[in-house]
Amino acid sequence: MNNIVILISGTGSNMAAIVKAARRGRWEARFGARVAAVISNRADAAGLEFAREQGIETAVVDHKGFASREAFDAALAAAIDRFQPALVALAGFMRILTPAFVAHFEGRLLNIHPSLLPAYAGLHTYQRALDDGCWFAGATVHRVTADLDHGPILAQAVVPVLPGDTAATLAARVLTQEHRIYPDAIARLLADKS
Repeated sequence: MNNIVILISGTGSNMAAIVKAARRGRWEARFGARVAAVISNRADAAGLEFAREQGIETAVVDHKGFASREAFDAALAAAIDRFQPALVALAGFMRILTPAFVAHFEGRLLNIHPSLLPAYAGLHTYQRALDDGCWFAGATVHRVTADLDHGPILAQAVVPVLPGDTAATLAARVLTQEHRIYPDAIARLLADKS
């Protein structure tokens, strides 16, 4: 079985999009793949409840309980490894991962980032795009490497920046595209494996 583990920190809307796409696209029958677990670094992450309602196993590895980033990443890796994942999808997981963690899951670790990488790595992407007068913004699915938001690009979606846009209105339009391209990119990777 090609197990997928999804990491979240909040509402988990991209996680929910992946779960729904997996069911709708019959990933288990087509690719031998399933979302095996959803893990968060926050016990109050709203997405955990959605995952439980879908019958998906959940876990919390609270980063606040660890003295160092390395100790947290080691505990997180152990929690993920229980599921023997073929893919680990970061879906609004708001932690920078150590090089050792990234190396442990090399080739299996994916992220969705709210910009057209390589532009605007890091945080506050929408406001930065607006401040710079961009005509377009978007989202990128990429493989995770030790360089923050600079791994090989798997998919991108472009949205126009409209007159009067705020960071919030632009974010809402980009998010609809994230929900489309992240599951599609995962399905393509699974198809290549099968």
